[in-house]
Amino acid sequence: FQIEFLFRDSKQYAGLTHCQARRRAAITFQVNASLTAVSLSKLQAIQATGAFPQPFSMASVVRRAFNVHFLKKIIASLAQGQTLTETSPEYETLCNYGIINSTPT
Repeated sequence: FQIEFLFRDSKQYAGLTHCQARRRAAITFQVNASLTAVSLSKLQAIQATGAFPQPFSMASVVRRAFNVHFLKKIIASLAQGQTLTETSPEYETLCNYGIINSTPT
């Protein structure tokens, strides 16, 4: 039943239902891009942990990506003489803030 989870995550997080195209080629491209984005996220999670994370949460992948981006913006803009590096445990803790599965992805 993995195909059901693939479609669910594509609809919720990868814009499967956001296409407004009318041409068959454009719709096909949108569907393929959306399903590929979710599949690549799962592949990234497998490569990061060495096994398929249980439970896999696309929401956690999206949240972690936002946290990483947001931390980089904060450090670049506000932290003159910052001491938080990307290899520190505190950085990982902040990147994992709010995700369901706390293993790094």
